[in-house]
Amino acid sequence: MTASPTNTQQADRATEAWDIDQSAQLYGINAWGADYFSISPQGEVQVRVAFGDHTVTVPLMEIVQGMHDRGLHMPAILRIRNLLDHRIELLNTSFSRAIDAGGYQSPYRGVYPIKVNQQCHVVEEIADYGQAYHHGFEAGSKAELIIAMSQLRDSEGLIICNGYKDAEFIELGLYAVQMGIPCFFVVETLSELPIIIERSRALNIEPLLGVRIKTTVAVDGYWSQDSGDRSIFGLSTASLMRLVDTLRQADMLHCLRLLHCHLGSQIPNIRNVRSGVLEACRFYAGLAQEGAPMGYLDLGGGLAVDYEGVRTNSTHSMNYRLDEYCVNIVESIRETLDPLEIEHPVIITESGRATVAYSSMLLFNILNVSSSSPAAPTSAPPQDCPDALKNLFELQQHVSTQNFQECYNDALFYRDELRELFHHGQATLRERALAENVCVSILHHIAALLPDLPRVPPELQNLPEQLSDIYYGNFSLFQSLPDIWAIDQLFPIMPIHRLGEAPGRTAILADLTCDCDGKIDRFSSLEGERNTLQLHELRTGEEYYLGVFLVGAYQETLGDLHNLFGDTNVVNVAIQADGSFEFAREFHGDSIADVLSYVEYEPKRLQEDFRLVAEKAVRAGKISVAQRSQIVQAFRESLHGYTYFEKY
Repeated sequence: MTASPTNTQQADRATEAWDIDQSAQLYGINAWGADYFSISPQGEVQVRVAFGDHTVTVPLMEIVQGMHDRGLHMPAILRIRNLLDHRIELLNTSFSRAIDAGGYQSPYRGVYPIKVNQQCHVVEEIADYGQAYHHGFEAGSKAELIIAMSQLRDSEGLIICNGYKDAEFIELGLYAVQMGIPCFFVVETLSELPIIIERSRALNIEPLLGVRIKTTVAVDGYWSQDSGDRSIFGLSTASLMRLVDTLRQADMLHCLRLLHCHLGSQIPNIRNVRSGVLEACRFYAGLAQEGAPMGYLDLGGGLAVDYEGVRTNSTHSMNYRLDEYCVNIVESIRETLDPLEIEHPVIITESGRATVAYSSMLLFNILNVSSSSPAAPTSAPPQDCPDALKNLFELQQHVSTQNFQECYNDALFYRDELRELFHHGQATLRERALAENVCVSILHHIAALLPDLPRVPPELQNLPEQLSDIYYGNFSLFQSLPDIWAIDQLFPIMPIHRLGEAPGRTAILADLTCDCDGKIDRFSSLEGERNTLQLHELRTGEEYYLGVFLVGAYQETLGDLHNLFGDTNVVNVAIQADGSFEFAREFHGDSIADVLSYVEYEPKRLQEDFRLVAEKAVRAGKISVAQRSQIVQAFRESLHGYTYFEKY
């Protein structure tokens, strides 16, 4: 964990010369941005889109202004359609290059796992743009299978059916096969096989079968338990042999065409990928030698996103490039299968995170700041005040690198002593406030000395974080960024403007929810994870905007209704080759009536219930009839308002 600068140091920095290159280094945008984001000469984050031989840049602030002009206020999800298209293109062309360079004899077929982001406009764009590459879908439920069957645009695109499958699920997939759609049932448990056999015979439709196996290769990262003998998905080797025997007895072994091996999720270490592919190939070869025709090898997900931009094998990063990932897969398959004279299978990956993460960002404004900076204290303590307060005033005059530890201990001692006096009625409220302010001033002074010390005592290492500001953002962590709360996910976070100025404060972020977990106090940086974020002072009458980037995977569909904050506004923007942009789609976020209906309240009934409450107040003489009309109208308008903070 890298130590954060103090607000005193930040204030000193703000008076120094500053440029956009320093902001780029501070926030790491050139590292995690993957050439999609940069900082303009005007100090604004801009999105970069390549069009043939030239690149177009559009400042996010211009898009934000366009949103406001259309009545779409903060917070909002901004999707850049071009980035989603480019990720699909990049994944497919990278595998094509690796296949051509390695002399591989079968193609690549990507499938998008719908669970990663099920939003209609995301899936539709993947279907439309992906058809040129025969890009398909992975479905893990009946609802997702219905989406895949209705949206797949290309007859060569695959549908991979994972998860538990009942008879209705299987019938839908069989009908897809009957219509010429290559739809594979991946057998996850042996209990599914009798249902597949029975339904396929009843409908007289031969299924396309795959089987998921457990691997023993342990992967790095948060989802390391996805693999290994205790993985909750896939068949053991013994169960795999029972499946082969059952299919042979049913005269259906020829239907087994695919091996599925989920290497892991967000795999940061390329060595894990190579080891997992090598093991999967041994299973594939074994099934081919058992007489199954095979032909497809599905390696599942795992392609990581470098949220930190540090290119390491830490959980939120990755130590490889996409080209390296593709080459390792192609080489590993060839190394295993060529000596056995087994034909090269079609390579399938289910890269969801790496496909959609870059295209979406959460934008929000800062509403308020709780500053840690002490108020300017008086030069001397009041007459007749407690000795503890006098001692604090004396102490603040003598803090140095020689006695900082003693001053730290004494400051806390005298502050606590005065608090105890206050509890017993022997110190006034004003004296307590003054003592705490002087103590904070002493702690800030000590924190400013820490970078110059050869060794920082353990009890002081977190002092800068304890003295940081709290910036209150207009968003709900639980609705828009649930992985930060649930699995300690790191996302790149930074201001989207004023980047030509030195950030003068260190802070953590708090959301609108009345929950102690509704905060962000872990941030990525090129020097390591930090507990604070460097931000600018707020200006009166001027909005301050932050962006949370790479949030396209999982965040929109995992969010909940904590405090009944609903879906945010959503904007889909398409950037044109001439540098202009269009609002291809816009979706207004949930109203209060919407979210109340989600938890079984009927808005019309609520209005009537409240009308009766207001009428009762009229009869009691508490309000007039005219006031009742005004109050009921305000209630009605609020029902149809945005669930987030709205500025008049």
